[in-house]
Amino acid sequence: MASETDNVAAGAADAAAAPGMPQLDFSTFGNQIFWLVVTLVVIYFVLTRIALPRIAGVLNDRQSSITNDIAAAEDLKQKAVEAEEAYNQALIDARAKAQDIIAEAKAEIQADLDEAAAKADAEIAARTAESEKAIAAIRDGAVESVKVVAKDVAQDVVASMGFSADAKAVTAAVTARMKG
Repeated sequence: MASETDNVAAGAADAAAAPGMPQLDFSTFGNQIFWLVVTLVVIYFVLTRIALPRIAGVLNDRQSSITNDIAAAEDLKQKAVEAEEAYNQALIDARAKAQDIIAEAKAEIQADLDEAAAKADAEIAARTAESEKAIAAIRDGAVESVKVVAKDVAQDVVASMGFSADAKAVTAAVTARMKG
């Protein structure tokens, strides 16, 4: 154990005898500067030949990707505008076609309605003519019936008064009276 303590004590004495930090030792400055320059030159060449071209390539790829994406977005935007215009035109065409269909349907319905009205008018006119004929026949029959009844009543009235009436005279009297 004594030898361990002696070794530790000897190492501490050597450290105390050393001039301090090796980087600050002026006797090694030339050597340090040489290796510093060699290291910086190697780092410079590594950066300029390997790292910076890769970084520049990545930046160029990124820029071209962004430019392509912007161009694609503009193209898609233009296509969207064209699609919207086509949609609006199709909507206008569809509305116009719908209006044409509506007008055509209205015309067909009006034609059917006019035809049905004409049929109804013709049927009404025919029935009216039939009714007028029937009324005229009834009127003629009624006038004849009135004449017959008037003759009979006139003969009965004259007979009840005690007179006798000639059938021709009664007929002429009734006819003259009915004419006005």
